[in-house]
Amino acid sequence: MPDKKDIIEQTRLAFDFLQRLYIEASYLIKEIEGILKEEEEKFIIGRPAGYSISARSSTGLEANNVALWLLRKFAVFFVPENRTKQERGQTITTIDKTLKILYLRIVLNDNKLNEPAIYSGALFDMAIKQPGKWIKKFENAMGHLEYNDEKMFKVPEQIDYEDAYIKLRGEFIKNHLFDINDSQTIVKKIIKPSLELYRSIGSV
Repeated sequence: MPDKKDIIEQTRLAFDFLQRLYIEASYLIKEIEGILKEEEEKFIIGRPAGYSISARSSTGLEANNVALWLLRKFAVFFVPENRTKQERGQTITTIDKTLKILYLRIVLNDNKLNEPAIYSGALFDMAIKQPGKWIKKFENAMGHLEYNDEKMFKVPEQIDYEDAYIKLRGEFIKNHLFDINDSQTIVKKIIKPSLELYRSIGSV
């Protein structure tokens, strides 16, 4: 049986490592945000509940919920400044057929992946299936999409997703997260390919 001191040290190291990983992920998102602000579309980061990520998480004690205590997957989106409104630290992005957004997902851990990944691309051709219900803007949909990520991102290169509340299409590019380690690589592997996808869809 492991020594108590070893367990204490391993626990501390595990939490220190996870904290550093989350901090590095936040730096990556902020760097992408800064670069996209300088593009001709003047992208801003979506703010569903302030300046934050969207993720499926839980604090439930049921066994199937304990796996969601840690943030394993999370996402942000970017939208042209002229396609959203900002109020009280949040954005309000109306969903219609002309809306296009850049979507960024970081997956730190998943049974189907051999190593952490980052998915970047565009979502478009959106429609609310039940107008007047709880999805009134794209920000409302973020948590819903992440909750249904197994279905939505089943084929990330060609998304054609529809459920009782929303439908949309999209195209994503996958990179190994730990291959993205400097600004030049961010531009080459994430920004440029994502913008090419976004701009190829057609003008907003």
